[in-house]
Formats: sequence, C-alpha cells, structure tokens
Amino acid sequence: MLMFFPNPCGLKPPYAATVLALVACLSPALAPHAHADSVDIKYSVSLSVLPIGAAYLSGKITSDNYKVEAGVKLTGLASLVASARAVVTATGNISANRSVPTTYATTASNSKITRTIRMALNGGTVSALDINPPFDETPDRIPVTEAHKHNIIDPLGAILVPYTGDKINDSVCNRKLPIFDGGARFDISLTFTEMRDVKIKGYEGPVAVCAARYTPVAGHRPDRPATKFMTENRDIEIWLAPVNSTHVAVPYRISLKTMTGTALVEASEFIITH
Repeated sequence: MLMFFPNPCGLKPPYAATVLALVACLSPALAPHAHADSVDIKYSVSLSVLPIGAAYLSGKITSDNYKVEAGVKLTGLASLVASARAVVTATGNISANRSVPTTYATTASNSKITRTIRMALNGGTVSALDINPPFDETPDRIPVTEAHKHNIIDPLGAILVPYTGDKINDSVCNRKLPIFDGGARFDISLTFTEMRDVKIKGYEGPVAVCAARYTPVAGHRPDRPATKFMTENRDIEIWLAPVNSTHVAVPYRISLKTMTGTALVEASEFIITH
C-alpha cells in the first residue's frame, strides 16, 4: 500500500514516493492447506488535510505466505508532485520476523512517464531485475552494487509485518527493514510508540503505533533537498492492524511529513474475511 517507502518506481523524489509505497502488493500460490484471510482495505489519501486521492490493498494472507495487490491514484494538484497512478504486486513467504519476497512488480505513471519494474527474488536475494525505461545515469547518484541486492525486502512485502503472541503488540515494531525497490536500497527503522484503539467499517480494535525513520543506503542522490529532508525526517508514523489469525499486521494509517505538507493515508474500510 502506499506506505513508507521512498521512490518505489523512480518517478519522483523520496518524500512523494514514500506515500505511494505504503499502498501496494501480489504473491506466490498459497500453501494448499494453509488457512487464508482475504484482505480488502480501502484508504483515503490527503495532503495537509486536503483530499488528493485513494488507495487500496487486497489479496490473501496466511501465516506462511501472502498474495496481495495494492494501488494508489492521486488526483488534481497531487499529480504534479507525485505519480498520478501506481499499482504494485508482490509474492512471498512469511518467516518468524519478516516477509521473504519471491516476486515484485510495480507500474507507475504520470503525465510525463510510465515506468515498470519487475523483480524476482530467492531467499532475500534479487535473482532477476528489469526496469523499463531504465533510470537516468547521473554522476551524483550512489551506485547500487550486487551486495545491495542481498538480504532485502521489497517495499510491498515490507508492509506485511509478522508479530508474536495471540494479539498484536509492540513486537510488530522495533525492527529495521532492509528495502530494495529496484532502483534504490534504503532502511526503514520502526520503533514502538504506543497501542491505540480504532473503529471503522470492518474493524474495531487495537493497532500498534510505530515511529519510522528513513536511512538511504544506495541508489539515492545525497545532495538533493528531498533526500536530505527525508533522512532528517522525524515525522513518519505507521499504525499497524492485525489480519485476524495470521499473526501478520498491515497498515491502518500512515502519516508522513513532506516538503509540501503532511501526507496521510488512512483506512476508510478494513475488511478481513476467512
């Protein structure tokens, strides 16, 4: 889903793309006897309280693997500062403490460009990568090496967060996510803040609130104002809600301070079915 991951498609700088990544995903075939929960979540997207679009997350999740799709469509002035439309799919398995992706694909477009990224992974290592059109080569961009493509999570798999215990708790936070989106390698560090209760259509119950920090590793341009802003940004927060019996949490709300105001992605309908 949208979510907190900078530049999932390489169309715009991190402060805009972070919102896009926190909404997306589609995974490998579910284990034949695994109990699956179907996810159908709708989100509103706003910037400084002004509505600028909508997003969704749908698919199936078990305690072992996942199959989901997410997308976002921004309208009006928002399309001038971020991708007007993006769809992300991802497949993967779920380990004790994080998702292990097997495929990831995203297509994002605005009035100037459409870019598609496809990635295959094996055991957390990128085994194949196709970017069309490729990113522009610039001398100030930190090169992505083969080492940066090992032990990583894609942006979509990163928002499916396992937790321990019967109920969602602080274990869903307090972790560092090593993310590679096809063009950039970065870390998202989550720190537990508090538990809160929420109530919307389809869900009433607790959510875990995590503070998030962005740390660029490679593929970024360190001297760009947006990169510096995101690196120093201490106003990123994600609320995670449980997917019933799977012991996996997904975003309920994501807020992010940007250079143009506070971006907010919040669930308006949260339907989980067996």
